Amino acid sequence: MAIYREKDFSERRSAAVDAKKALLEKFKARPAADDPRMVALRAEREAVLKAREQRESEREKLKQERLAREAKERAEREAAEAVARKAAEEAAAAEAKRREQEENERVARQLASEAEQKAKRDARYAARKARVGRQPPKL
Repeated sequence: MAIYREKDFSERRSAAVDAKKALLEKFKARPAADDPRMVALRAEREAVLKAREQRESEREKLKQERLAREAKERAEREAAEAVARKAAEEAAAAEAKRREQEENERVARQLASEAEQKAKRDARYAARKARVGRQPPKL
């Protein structure tokens, strides 16, 4: 045997009317806007909103201070890096100049050595020709 019984139209209609009456009673039972309890609740909500706004403004202020501090530190770090980079570039330029000078001195010594060797070779050749006493053939 079935336990569930379908409600007919009049039962559904009366249930809807009863529900609407309950909602109306609940709305009417709500305290008025000038009720001291409602005024206290409104004041409490406003106090909470003001406190929240104050916390948010503090948070924003701290954030701005942090961003300013980070920007200052970044600028100082970039300035220090620029000075270090400039010093490194100057050191590299000085090193390159020193190497170029050493290379020029090495080349000059090698050219002087070659010139000296050529002079010695020419002197030996001239001495050999002088010993032999003969003239080179004329063309």
